[in-house]
Amino acid sequence: MRLSLLLLTTAVALAGCGHKPSEDPSRAQGPAPQLDQPQTRTIPTVNVAKGEGWPAGKTPIPAAGLKINEFAGGLQHPRWLYVLPNGDVLAAESDSPGTDKTGGNLRGKIQELLMKKAGSETPSANRISLLRDTDGDGIADARTVLLTGLYSPFGMAFANGELFIANADGIVAYRFQPGQTKLDARPRHITSLPSGYNHHWTKSMVASPDGKFLFVGVGSNSNAGENGLEMEKGRAAVWMVDARTGAYRIFASGLRNPVGIGWNPWSKDLWVVVNERDELGDNLVPDYLTSLKDGAFYGWPWSYYGNHVDARVKPPRPDMVARAIAPDFALGPHVAPLGLAFSPGQSLGPRFTQGAFVGEHGSWNRSEANGYQVVFVPFAGGRPSARPVPILTGFRVGDVAYGRPVGVAIAKDGSLLVADDVGGKVWRVSAALSQQVASR
Repeated sequence: MRLSLLLLTTAVALAGCGHKPSEDPSRAQGPAPQLDQPQTRTIPTVNVAKGEGWPAGKTPIPAAGLKINEFAGGLQHPRWLYVLPNGDVLAAESDSPGTDKTGGNLRGKIQELLMKKAGSETPSANRISLLRDTDGDGIADARTVLLTGLYSPFGMAFANGELFIANADGIVAYRFQPGQTKLDARPRHITSLPSGYNHHWTKSMVASPDGKFLFVGVGSNSNAGENGLEMEKGRAAVWMVDARTGAYRIFASGLRNPVGIGWNPWSKDLWVVVNERDELGDNLVPDYLTSLKDGAFYGWPWSYYGNHVDARVKPPRPDMVARAIAPDFALGPHVAPLGLAFSPGQSLGPRFTQGAFVGEHGSWNRSEANGYQVVFVPFAGGRPSARPVPILTGFRVGDVAYGRPVGVAIAKDGSLLVADDVGGKVWRVSAALSQQVASR
């Protein structure tokens, strides 16, 4: 206990001392980010907010032309959202399965302590709750527990009469029709997923438009391969899984932690947001949003942003570096993008007609905090066209996080839903009256 306190005190002290103020992180945004030279330290830079929850009457701050309300509260660490065809909203109340240890070294112990400070190590509820707005006022007035007894559930998808759930250790399916509020039947096992010693335990998922395949994000087991590459088999990748047989193959690899995943409605290809590696400096490495090419390799762990070599990874693999594809768009350093949802049109006003909403959970490895917000990335011609625009802020104030955004989803009425794990809420963002009139 005394060692733990010493480590935490040392880490927090180092977060604010000995570093020059961070340069503008927006330099590391866009299709061609400016990348700093890598820096490494014996003890990593640490700056994480204490998760406290929202004071009475306080909410995140929406951008001009938008308004916010609490869609649902009193949830236990809601991480991911899924909107069913009838408008019901599924919320995965979930946390780590308790196996995501970061190692017995100094770095690992510091990270474990920081996770506790951030309020991210509560016992996992292991359930899916169904939220229903019966009167159309933008507030879920009916709530039921749809599923229990899961194993750190995260991704959800409905296709061909089945509800698919991505647990930390595998995918299961239940016979289901929208409108049901309780599931008791035994699930059908689809396939196992890498689990156990879980540096990244979340498993995001989206179904193909025809429902035949499931695309699943599987994060790495380390920051940059320090736990041994033998432990990375099947990880740092997006899997393509046959929804009927469970047969799978690696669709894209070299993606350190691919989380939010979705179909670009304009280009019709698969896009993902990825959490890149830490401990190379305040502005390295930018997290990113990218399209996925079948069979492509995106660099992790040997390189980042194309062929920028990570010298920490041994032995080097110049052959793999040569294969690495640079991502499409940098979101910024250490913002921790988790949620991804494409715009449905003008429901939130003309500024949001084409683009992607991204939930940024927030940094820990940066001397000045970054992320802790929801942003909108404008698109043109089916591709990112401008830097991210903050649309929901105020989650972190100083050293306190009232909440942290995770999953984002588009409700049936076109509003944006945001899962807030630390706040225990689902927020609803909609157009202010003036924007509603202007978009007609």
